[in-house]
Amino acid sequence: MRRWITITLAGLAAAVALAACGSGSNSSSGSTPSPTPARKQNATLVLDFTPNAIHAGIYSALAHGYDAAEGVRLHVVAPSASTDSIKLLETGRVNFAILDIHDLAIARERGEDIVGIMAIVERPLAAVIAAPQIHDPRQLEGKTVGITGDPSDTAVLDSIVAGAGGDPRTLKTVTIGFNAVAALLSGRVAGATAFWNDEGVTIHQRRPGFHVFRVDDYGAPSYPELVLCATGATLRRDPGLARGVVRALVRGYGVTLSDPKASAADLESRVPGLDPKLVSSELAAVEPAFVTPAGQFGVLDPATLRAWARWEARFGIVQRMPDVEQTFDSAFVDGAGSVARR
Repeated sequence: MRRWITITLAGLAAAVALAACGSGSNSSSGSTPSPTPARKQNATLVLDFTPNAIHAGIYSALAHGYDAAEGVRLHVVAPSASTDSIKLLETGRVNFAILDIHDLAIARERGEDIVGIMAIVERPLAAVIAAPQIHDPRQLEGKTVGITGDPSDTAVLDSIVAGAGGDPRTLKTVTIGFNAVAALLSGRVAGATAFWNDEGVTIHQRRPGFHVFRVDDYGAPSYPELVLCATGATLRRDPGLARGVVRALVRGYGVTLSDPKASAADLESRVPGLDPKLVSSELAAVEPAFVTPAGQFGVLDPATLRAWARWEARFGIVQRMPDVEQTFDSAFVDGAGSVARR
């Protein structure tokens, strides 16, 4: 089950300030980082959620000193709530953030100059998890389904049910926050919106038999769910910093793709309290989603993003179709060279 880090936004800002004073990356024992430039720039990256398997490549970049090799001292912090990453990025208190692609679209629609520069995963993570007796999303018609309350939840739910040939208007929804596993196990709801790489793995370990319906299996395009973002001002002011961070993360996820066990160990060594068994299961589940069908990491494919933009507007996450050319800049990851899956 998801666990929010119980620190305030002010506390997170303090952590960012502390990180800037030198609590950056260190090479793990046994790794040999590339020669590092004499002068390194500080950069702070806020995650989309508490550290978990999906962030393994970021921690591998730190463990192997790839940030330092690219002239960057990268500091990674976790948000205290789902809205903190956007707030910290918008106010300039962090340089980079991993954002859900729907949050990026919503921020752009309200006029925020935030730009996606690299995909962290290449397919949606959104899904509906349903009770064992629900074998098809159409069987959710007339039943109660839990949603977190995020703006994209209703779109994901409606898209899955409609994609299966059902009528989303018959659904009864109740806001359950990020408690899908507990709500499903208790029988409070027949289904719940969730992430297949997180709650989907957790509930399978707790009680096998639940069904996971992924949104891109029911008509949604295979959009990149999580995207590395920066403000347009940051990219214009210091494009070299963005290139360095992207190159470091591309190399870090190269470790994740070539040696998942080692990458999981990099994550666990820097984030106390993680369950190694759960990390291993989640990483095994999400690892194929890190790459495109061609086996490339980080790619922002224009055709895929245009299909996502149409879907985003069709299901009401935003009122106007996002302008893909303005919302994303693929030059940074293209310049870094994407990593082929081994």
